[in-house]
Amino acid sequence: RHCTDVICCVIFIVVILGYIALGIVAWVHGDPRKVIYPTDSYGQFCGQKDTFNENKTILFYFNILKCASPVVLINLQCPTTQLCVSKCPDRFATYIDVQASYRYKPDQWNYFKQYCKPGFNNPRKSVAQVLRDEDCPSMIIPSRPFLKRCFPDFSTKNGVLTVANQTTFKDGRGKTRNVTDLREAANGINSVLDARSVGMKIFEDYAISWYWILIGLFIAMIVSLLFLVLLRFTAGVLFWIFIFGVIGIIGYGTWHCYWEYDHLKGIPGSDLTVYDIGFQTDFRVYLQLRQTWLAFMIILCVVEIIIILMLIFLRNRIRIAIALLKEGSRAIGYIMSTLFYPIVTFILIAICISYWAVTAVFLATSGEPVYKVMANQTLCKYANLTCDPQTFNTTNVTKLCPGAQCTFAFYGGESLYHKYIFIFQLANAFVFLWLVNFAIALGQCTLAGAFASYYWASRKPADIPLWPLFSSFGRAIRYHTGSLAFGALILAIVQLIRVILEYLDHKLKGTQNSFTRFLLCCLKCCFWCLEKFLKFINRNAYIMIAIYGKNFCTSAKEAFFLLMRNVVRVAVLDKVTDFLLFLGKVLVAGGVGVLAFFFFTQRIPVFAQEAPALNYYWVPLLTVIIGSYLVAHGFFSVYAMCVDTLFLCFCEDLERNDGSTAKPYFMSASLHRILGKKELSPKKA
Repeated sequence: RHCTDVICCVIFIVVILGYIALGIVAWVHGDPRKVIYPTDSYGQFCGQKDTFNENKTILFYFNILKCASPVVLINLQCPTTQLCVSKCPDRFATYIDVQASYRYKPDQWNYFKQYCKPGFNNPRKSVAQVLRDEDCPSMIIPSRPFLKRCFPDFSTKNGVLTVANQTTFKDGRGKTRNVTDLREAANGINSVLDARSVGMKIFEDYAISWYWILIGLFIAMIVSLLFLVLLRFTAGVLFWIFIFGVIGIIGYGTWHCYWEYDHLKGIPGSDLTVYDIGFQTDFRVYLQLRQTWLAFMIILCVVEIIIILMLIFLRNRIRIAIALLKEGSRAIGYIMSTLFYPIVTFILIAICISYWAVTAVFLATSGEPVYKVMANQTLCKYANLTCDPQTFNTTNVTKLCPGAQCTFAFYGGESLYHKYIFIFQLANAFVFLWLVNFAIALGQCTLAGAFASYYWASRKPADIPLWPLFSSFGRAIRYHTGSLAFGALILAIVQLIRVILEYLDHKLKGTQNSFTRFLLCCLKCCFWCLEKFLKFINRNAYIMIAIYGKNFCTSAKEAFFLLMRNVVRVAVLDKVTDFLLFLGKVLVAGGVGVLAFFFFTQRIPVFAQEAPALNYYWVPLLTVIIGSYLVAHGFFSVYAMCVDTLFLCFCEDLERNDGSTAKPYFMSASLHRILGKKELSPKKA
């Protein structure tokens, strides 16, 4: 062996060093406090320790009516003065009323002035000047903190929108306004607050059920491991059990849906449709509708019919695939350490994701405070222009635009670094995709090398290397880093293009015409297909690299033509094997999911007292099901790589050897017999 694709290896190392440099620069200039803490009109953080605002953790808006929507509030783009306060207002009050009564009701003034600018304590100043200079808000309304910002305390009473049980309020400018004036903001805020309520309940469910979730995932791991070990001896029986098990689980689900559908017959309100009740944060409401269970039953019936038809038409091919799975199980039985290699890939990908996320946050927060002129007069020519708060009062802007202020707008900058923040974010995303694909490629090449050492061993297991997995990993790193990086680079470019297309589609969704939608849809479809094709080519190229140690392009070409010369076998064995492994994943996830369902709904008498009381039992249930599927996928991905490697080795074996004494086959006698070669002189296995 020798080093392959050296130029790409050098480029890859240089890019990694540049990526580290980008992270360091971002960490120097970035400040995550800009995300953690709200920022007031003076560019100061709310709640930051060792500052004037240490105990003022919430952002208060002088006139929330100027804010068009909650998105404007969250992005700090609301054209009104913003101050850090220790708590949100809990009452209605106007500056006019407080000023008129401050002499004989000083408590009202002391309460109101905490929402004025720091240091302002001059109730004798005329109301017009106070409102012009925005020394104090014209009004305060009952609010509650959300996302560390004061939002009006909206609620509904008998179907009517209210704030603190009132439908009207004084705006502090001599007018009585209806709470519906805040409807545009209220609509968005209420949905967000409802989501917050659901989020808090979900968090509570996780807090009291996390250890049961871990137990469920551990059971899934044990079941997956036992499944792979038993395949060596009873692959055919287990797979037919799995297949009928999946059919049985779906059949039970169909029956249960019908039982619920029939049980709800005649119950008041059960005949309502989902459209009639609209969106509800309590998802249990939908389970009281017959329509919900009818939809579930139809979906499960369709899935059941599709699986049965596929089994009928593919029954012969399934028997062929089972033979290859037995050989794969035998290989894994000799190299058990391969089952735990996905943990290495998971750790590498987790490191990549963590580094990318931290760098992205620091890049996004690396701007300097930008201040802009905020004027009450719409005709002020200086409005929205940048300004310097240190020198603003010495300019003539306040004379030409009375009441204008220089307030914090957002984080940005005019330096070369700040101008290319977006480019740096793209580079961060691209290198992240490259590194993730490299980690996956390294895992595939390592596993392929280990399983190839099994296949090409003259006497199994005597001629298998002592540490096949570690030897394969060392070869991949030492000789083929460049080739793996080359394949990962091609895939990362396509994935970045897909991300950009999704971004453009999201941005142009409201303005694009039919032709633009059609063009974007075609491009997204084409690049999706291209990504799938490249993943298939790369996977087989890495197998050839692990076997022969050639460069990426040569290996990809040889793997492609080898597969094309055996295209029927590819369709029969590879895809049917993928289908069977998928059924195995579904059975593991479904079996553990059914067990979790009976446990969390307290339907297992022995453990009824142990089951936690939950707001939504589907929260830990879905977590267990999805987690079990991912655990099974981790184990079965090793198995799929084993089958793909053995199949490619088998095809290469058939072309290089003829079964004679001079060129005997390396495959086992059983595999050779099932895959249809009459002549046989294999080496003794």
